[in-house]
Amino acid sequence: MTPTQTQTQTEIQDQWTEVDRYISDLLMPSDPVLEAALEASAAAGLPTIQVSPTQGKLLHILARSLGARKILEIGTLGGYSTIWMARALPAGGRLITLEYSPKHAEVARANIARAGLASVVEVRVGRALDTLPQIAAEGPFDLIFIDADKSGYPDYFPWAMKFSRPGSVIIGDNVVRKGAVIDAVSSDADVQGVRRFYELLAAEPRVSATAIQTVGSKGYDGFAMALVIA
Repeated sequence: MTPTQTQTQTEIQDQWTEVDRYISDLLMPSDPVLEAALEASAAAGLPTIQVSPTQGKLLHILARSLGARKILEIGTLGGYSTIWMARALPAGGRLITLEYSPKHAEVARANIARAGLASVVEVRVGRALDTLPQIAAEGPFDLIFIDADKSGYPDYFPWAMKFSRPGSVIIGDNVVRKGAVIDAVSSDADVQGVRRFYELLAAEPRVSATAIQTVGSKGYDGFAMALVIA
């Protein structure tokens, strides 16, 4: 069945979710560690806004394709995406992830330890704009994943550029906002933050960037990707 004018939005969303499940069942075998991370996050009352399994696998593949040895994540939540990316690191690789909420960081650390990645991943707690200056000497990073408050993306992007080198890749998640990104007069701070993020990408001559719209178990959204070229 394909979406038609007679389908309700609920039916369309159900179909997107079923397709995600079909893909996951075929290409991502059951993983007790990742499943436990989701269960622990839910039990702790964390919002269910982590990347989907298919998106997590995409981050993993991108990190491996880049041969990433250093990864920076802005926005940890329960550490689900963190585990996906950290598993792609070679021996001696390192991932630093920044989380505002001490509660979320505690859950993430437990999930990361259960995954056997405590020696690879460092969770740093505090406002990203406070912790980012402290890691200036620890870059450059091969992959930077921005998945925190969307209103803050315009502030995080310049830091991502500071921590990059030619060949680094910067990914910004949730940059379509169910299509609301095209509303120039939106009163939503997240929408305006994403729009400003796009404007910064467009004005930055040192990157080549694009964005992809996505549908799936998380609904209608998308991600932006920028390759640092100079």
